[in-house]
Amino acid sequence: MSDKFTISQVEEYLQQLYDGDDPVRHEMETLADERDFPIIGPLAGRHLSQLAHVIGAQRVFELGSGYGYSALYFARAVGESGTVHCTELSEENIKLAEKFLSRANVWDRVTYHQEEATAALQRIGGIWDIIYNDIDKHGYPATIDLAYEHLRPGGLFITDNVLWSGRVMNGAKDKDTQGIIEFTQHLFADSRFITTIYPVRDGVAVALRR
Repeated sequence: MSDKFTISQVEEYLQQLYDGDDPVRHEMETLADERDFPIIGPLAGRHLSQLAHVIGAQRVFELGSGYGYSALYFARAVGESGTVHCTELSEENIKLAEKFLSRANVWDRVTYHQEEATAALQRIGGIWDIIYNDIDKHGYPATIDLAYEHLRPGGLFITDNVLWSGRVMNGAKDKDTQGIIEFTQHLFADSRFITTIYPVRDGVAVALRR
């Protein structure tokens, strides 16, 4: 028996364990496939839900939300008394989010802001249990201090795409790859957080605010 296996093999195995009878989620995934639209996917989405439950999250702020795929997991996790704030520039995506999340019976706990993500958090302010980060990758480094300022102690700063389809390891020099590399190095070195990376799909960094 081989003692080595690939990430793709791990994902295939785990995907068989987690399919679930969830028509809204499946429709959102189908739309992502049709439009080649980036979503966090069901395995990492389940991880988001678990993390929110573990810390008893009630207040989640998403930096970058698309049509609400990650918000679906967070909104279900925070429950009827919780709130999820989303940011998205596309009016079409916001309308899609309303359609999907209404069908999932969680739209009443979701608020969308049609503006640039970091500007929205700075404007709204407040302290949050989770800040989820999925903005343009060259903008990642600037989110660390912003997240620290707006997270409670024990809150989570969660960032998608930190493995960037392997480009962070193959010497790519484009601004997005370099932004992710700089972000990840700084986050791991930042003593204000305890950081790990969940390597399934495209890599999810989870940083606990001290």
